[in-house]
Amino acid sequence: MSAKIDKESIRQALSQREKRAIEAEGFRSAAVLIPLYEKGGEHYLVVTKRTETVNAHRGQISFPGGVHQLGDESLMDTALRESWEEIGLNPRDVEILGELDSMCTFTTNYVVSPFVAAIPYPYEFKANPGEVEEIIEVPLAALLDRSNFWEELQPLQGKLIPQYFYQCGDRVIWGATARILKQFLETVFGA
Repeated sequence: MSAKIDKESIRQALSQREKRAIEAEGFRSAAVLIPLYEKGGEHYLVVTKRTETVNAHRGQISFPGGVHQLGDESLMDTALRESWEEIGLNPRDVEILGELDSMCTFTTNYVVSPFVAAIPYPYEFKANPGEVEEIIEVPLAALLDRSNFWEELQPLQGKLIPQYFYQCGDRVIWGATARILKQFLETVFGA
């Protein structure tokens, strides 16, 4: 499946669905940004490898984002602020294309709202060393390659739930990031 798609097609695919929001008692609101750019006719997205010193999700691959704070006017503002703090992505350089469904992180009790965005390329990212060990640019073509995806049933709160995994070179994207990624790929590419 081809990863070639323009931002207007992404915007349209996201706008043709109604976002499912979740309110879960005892869960904190958070937001992430899915930054996309085009390079050499192919699309890429940006994820980070978290440091081993952060409070939650140590060493995991994640989208830039974090917890909603009182000064944030909206969850979109949270995603933009956190992206600025974590990878140096200036909110003025971000074009929001749409939203995906909220997702829960069951081990850390967050309800995460994902925002899909177009960003310019090339971009000079700057990793915050207290939070981000590495900024990783992932080609969408690799994520759309079914040989890089697998699913396992894992126990959670007495139930078996599907856990998704994406192999990207020597890294594995899993957890809430993989669930968000899967919804993005299905919504935009029908993958």
